[in-house]
Amino acid sequence: MNRPATMAEKIIARAAGLKDVTPGQIVTAQVDFAFAHDGSGPRRWAPHLERLGIDIWDPSKVAIVTDHYVPAADADAAGILKISRDFVRDQNIDQFFDMIGICHLVLPEKGLMRPGAFVAGGDSHSPTGGAFGAYVAGYGAIDMVGIVATGETWVRVPETIRIEIDGKLPKGVVAKDLMLMLCREVGMDNAFRAFEFAGSTVDAMSMHERMVLTNMTTELGGEVGMIAPDDTTFEYLANTGKPVDDEDAARALATDPGARYEAVHRFDIATMAPQVAAPHSPENTDDVEHHAGIRVDQAYIGACVGAKLSDLHMAARVLKGKKVADHVRLLVAPASQETMIKASGDGTIQILAEAGAKILSTGCGACAGMGAGILSDGDVCISSTNRNFQGRMGHTGAEVYLGSPYTTAASAVAGHIADPRTMIEAE
Repeated sequence: MNRPATMAEKIIARAAGLKDVTPGQIVTAQVDFAFAHDGSGPRRWAPHLERLGIDIWDPSKVAIVTDHYVPAADADAAGILKISRDFVRDQNIDQFFDMIGICHLVLPEKGLMRPGAFVAGGDSHSPTGGAFGAYVAGYGAIDMVGIVATGETWVRVPETIRIEIDGKLPKGVVAKDLMLMLCREVGMDNAFRAFEFAGSTVDAMSMHERMVLTNMTTELGGEVGMIAPDDTTFEYLANTGKPVDDEDAARALATDPGARYEAVHRFDIATMAPQVAAPHSPENTDDVEHHAGIRVDQAYIGACVGAKLSDLHMAARVLKGKKVADHVRLLVAPASQETMIKASGDGTIQILAEAGAKILSTGCGACAGMGAGILSDGDVCISSTNRNFQGRMGHTGAEVYLGSPYTTAASAVAGHIADPRTMIEAE
């Protein structure tokens, strides 16, 4: 680089074979890795590739994860899953993860999100992988066809917005609360921006919590969310069996001193309260006390953003020794098979089940309006998922509130939206 550059600019420049790039510049980037799920991938790609008479450009750089239509609830879903299975066989794709979890968690668990990589994902929450210091953007099906056919894509170099968060997280406040607050404070109209998360709060977060920040960059409207690689990143990847070879090079991905940001937003969260977003937008967020007392019919702990192992641990801290209110359905859909195995082994699942939670199969499920847990007309639900758009989780007449796993579990016990701080068991 000939000038100070942001993380996004560094990765795009490398992928484009250029010394440097500037915001607004349009370049052609070589894709290091591409992925999609059963809803967005093979069933959309196969007809186009067949008409073009070509195969994917490099099977070793493509992964497919089945997570939307699993387990198949009807013949149509079974057919969609068969298309995925046939496609990976015909295209010789070895990185196929069938019914073992949601792509945004499974791929990191497999060590496939790498610092410095330029990654194309066939889902809107693809920016999750940016927690590892990668540039991971979501693309529509037609764009993804071009990407898997050629191994490249055009990209408009984004402006970068830096979010600096400092302070020790208060009791009952986690990354999900921070992102709901940012939806309110920064807004959701930030298209084609790269978000960079930093500060002492972020530095202290686990990778699971960092993934919440980058995942919900999508709710901010951003193109990508990114966090500079550090010891926490390297330890996580080493534990997957795929350590980072050159940690110094990964650290050098961090934005240079003097690099230009479109905006810098600073937050001190030392006195922050748990947050809840009211229907029908994550932007409709306020302190939990402003929604306390609203009766709920269902509490849902699920999705890529809200049912990781750390999320289930949060719920268990609330639920240990308590019971779900009689009129509330508490549904828990672990985000991956690995999550389920670990949560079963450490007693978390037993705590949740003894409290009255119904444990569902792994997958996107009701978050995407599929499978078990979708809502009927008039249902009120509090959910640890990332979106509460009208009709997102079922009937358009349902109302969905968003909260952290802590808040969702506490509301299930109380029977109404409740502040989790009074129910959290001491560590």
